[in-house]
Amino acid sequence: MAQSFSDTTNAPVTRRGFIQFLLGFSVVSTIVGMLVPVVGFLLPKSSAADTGAPVEVGKAEDFGPGSGKIVSVNDKPVIVVNGKSGGLKAFTAICTHLGCIVLWDARKNSIACPCHDGFFNPVTGAVVSGPPPKPLTQYEVIVKDGKVMIGKQLS
Repeated sequence: MAQSFSDTTNAPVTRRGFIQFLLGFSVVSTIVGMLVPVVGFLLPKSSAADTGAPVEVGKAEDFGPGSGKIVSVNDKPVIVVNGKSGGLKAFTAICTHLGCIVLWDARKNSIACPCHDGFFNPVTGAVVSGPPPKPLTQYEVIVKDGKVMIGKQLS
């Protein structure tokens, strides 16, 4: 007599069947656990914050003459500099050498990378000295109603 489908659902789970289930589950979990970060890295991130609209980073008086401050713009570090000779400028705060976060060096009146002693011009973002191969990318700075806003990257 042939077994019907309802008869197989009440069959007891054997030790071998349970171990095969666990082994299959762990193999599938491992593969998924390795593929999810790779796919997440390869797919571009879309964020509501990346609309290209200027982001407010503070008031104009927060950036006094001869100062520099790191702010977050769309989850990226940006250094806003109010140099003695150039007004408000904004650059990426990631060094072009090895990706260290740059700082404002008030004593030298320049943007400095503390990792390998690289220095950048606070007006243009150009490399002044050290190992960085490229200048810092500049951002658009908008001052409106006493508020400082950082816009899109400039080429």
